[in-house]
Amino acid sequence: MSRVGKHPVELPSGVEVVLDGKTVTAKGKLGQLAYQATDDVIVALDDGKVVVKPVDQSKRSRAMWGTARSRIQAMVTGVSEGFTKQLEINGVGYRAAIQGSTLTLQLGYSHDISFPIPEAITIKCEKPTSITVSGADKQQVGQVAAEIRAFRKPEPYKGKGIKYVDEIILRKEGKKK
Repeated sequence: MSRVGKHPVELPSGVEVVLDGKTVTAKGKLGQLAYQATDDVIVALDDGKVVVKPVDQSKRSRAMWGTARSRIQAMVTGVSEGFTKQLEINGVGYRAAIQGSTLTLQLGYSHDISFPIPEAITIKCEKPTSITVSGADKQQVGQVAAEIRAFRKPEPYKGKGIKYVDEIILRKEGKKK
């Protein structure tokens, strides 16, 4: 039994949700997102709330119940507040800069890395060693942040590389004499 799916999705002011068959569309100040629900769940609008119910008591229906509710909640939060991931760059000479619609990274390689910024994503570099990725789509924000981090993952000896701000790197002791 899903504990997540039982709770209806509250709609904050300024967010409009439209149901068109199995397609749920959320519209807010940060844009518009859509989600195609599976045939295992029933999505309904009830008194300013989005209610998700399973079609039957099969294992797949109960699993998709919580998943659908979480996806709709992420859409509503995304179009009203948005999502943000912060990255931190550690290492001598490692830096990031934005040039037009491209993020340029210098990460100790023989060449600079150019990362094209997707349309729905906003990337800011307040300092050359910090990157902020934000947008309305939770999955896309996480994916872009993971792709940027993958260019130079933090290594365990000196901690050099790109890491999430809240990530803890377990450091290893170097070799002994």
